[in-house]
Amino acid sequence: MKAYRKAAFAGGCFWGMEKVFAELPGVVSTEVGYTGGTLKNPSYEAVCAGRTGHAEAVEVAYDPSKISYEDLLEFFFLHHDPTTLNRQGPDIGTQYRSAVFYRDESQKKAAQKAIEALDGAGVFKSKIVTLVEPAGEFYRAEDYHQKYLKKNPFGYCSIHLQSKRVSEVLRAARDGPAK
Repeated sequence: MKAYRKAAFAGGCFWGMEKVFAELPGVVSTEVGYTGGTLKNPSYEAVCAGRTGHAEAVEVAYDPSKISYEDLLEFFFLHHDPTTLNRQGPDIGTQYRSAVFYRDESQKKAAQKAIEALDGAGVFKSKIVTLVEPAGEFYRAEDYHQKYLKKNPFGYCSIHLQSKRVSEVLRAARDGPAK
């Protein structure tokens, strides 16, 4: 049996985050849910009301022999706006914050390095506000949220595609300058 690893990201509406991660080669499975808050077993309604402190997030299981954690970070920063505090497009509230929930020191360092590289290169007009937080309990969202955009292809979810400069900067930070 393969040793898969997990990663968790929050970047606005979890439907959109799940859809883009699910399509990545090397990603074995995705699940949407709530993390980063204080209430045990939160409901969607409680999270949306701002009573729990949780973010809408996607938990990604991936095969590290096919895709690296750094590749997942690159994809994360490519598919949302990490410079808006508690907001993605028209979705506003702390549940829509940008956050990386790390599981170990290597994930934490990789996330911090990515943010430093992107901010240092001035890729975005504003400073990145993405939080880098320890992964706490991940509460699976209600069934109707799982694979929502696959089941509802005309469903709405704000997804922001960033400049390819994100990839260039993160790859240079990881691999060194192109030769």
